[in-house]
Amino acid sequence: MRDTTAVSFDALLWLSFGGPEGPDDVMPFLENVTRGRGVPRERLAAVAEHYQHFGGVSPINELNRRAIKAVEAELDAQGVRLPVYFGNRNWQPYAEDAVAAMAANGVRRVLVFPTSAYGGYSACRQYDEDIARARAAVPGVPELVKLRQFFDHPLFVECFADAVRAATARLGEQGERARLVFTAHSIPLSADAASGPPEDGGGLYSRQIAAAARLVAERAGVAEHDVVWQSRSGPPSVPWLEPDIVDHIEALHAAGETAVVVCPVGFVSDHLEVIWDLDNEAAERAAELGMGFARAATPNDDPRYARLVVELVREQLSGAPPRRLSALPTAGNTTNGAPCALGCCEPPTRR
Repeated sequence: MRDTTAVSFDALLWLSFGGPEGPDDVMPFLENVTRGRGVPRERLAAVAEHYQHFGGVSPINELNRRAIKAVEAELDAQGVRLPVYFGNRNWQPYAEDAVAAMAANGVRRVLVFPTSAYGGYSACRQYDEDIARARAAVPGVPELVKLRQFFDHPLFVECFADAVRAATARLGEQGERARLVFTAHSIPLSADAASGPPEDGGGLYSRQIAAAARLVAERAGVAEHDVVWQSRSGPPSVPWLEPDIVDHIEALHAAGETAVVVCPVGFVSDHLEVIWDLDNEAAERAAELGMGFARAATPNDDPRYARLVVELVREQLSGAPPRRLSALPTAGNTTNGAPCALGCCEPPTRR
C-alpha cells in the first residue's frame, strides 16, 4: 500500500455499478453489463423481466444517492471539506462523466470509494479498470486513488450484525431456532482461484466472505451459520461457487430446519440481485416449503456506513490507523487504475 500520510485531496468519487432508472433503460443497461461476454439475447431478455417486475427501475442508483448524502453530512460534521461526485460503470451517471466534471472544476487529486467491500475481479480489479478507462477518456484528468477493501471493518460488521438481530426478531418464536445463512454473489471457481495476489494462494474473495460472515455471526451472538452463494449467471458447463441459496434452503428443509435468516453479507445495498434473488426467489421457495424466512438488511444509508467511508478517507488524509477485525489480506488501495500486484485478480477469460 502506498504512503499517503498528510497528502491533500480535492474530492471523493463514489464509484458504483449502476442500474436502469426506467423501462427503456433496461436492455441498454444489460447490454453494457454483458458487452464482450457473448451472453445470448434470450438470457438478457429473461433478466430484463426481473427489472420490469419493479417498473424497469433498479434501486441501486437511488440507494447510492442516499448513501452519498449521508457521507456528505458525515464529512461536514467532521470538518472534512471534500465534494462528493457520483459515477457508475454501466449506467448514467457514468464514471467518465464524473471524472470530466471534476477535471472541469479544477480537481487534481481524488479519492475513490468503490461500492464493494471485497477483493476479486468483479469486486475490486474491475473498479481499477473503470478508473483507468475514465482517465483515458478525459483530458487533464485528475489523479485517482482508490480506497481499500473494508470487509472486516468494525462498522461494516456492526451494520450487518444489527440487521441479523432485527431479521431474527421479525420471525418471533421461529427466530430462536432459525438457521443463519450468509450469501454473496457467486463467481466462477477459476475467478475465485485468481482472486488476490498469486503469491497468496488465491481464493481471496471466498476467504474474505467467510471471514465477514464469521465476524457478523459472532457479533450477532449466533453460534452456527452457513455461507452460500447467489445470482450465478454463467453457462452450466462452467463451475461456480456453490451451493446456491435456493438449493441450500431446500437442503435445510430436508434436514428438518423450520426457519432461515438470510444475510446478504456480500452486498452493500439492497439492489436488484438482493430484492429479486432473495426477497422473491429464495423467500418464495421457503414459503412453498413452509419455512419461516427473514432477510437481513444491507448497510444502504445506515449512518455507520457513512462513518466507515469517512474513516477510510481519513486513513488517506492523515494516516489514521486502519480498523480491522481479521488478519486476512486486504488491498485495493491503488492509484490511477493500477492493480494491487502483478497478476492480482486477473480478469476471467470470456467464453
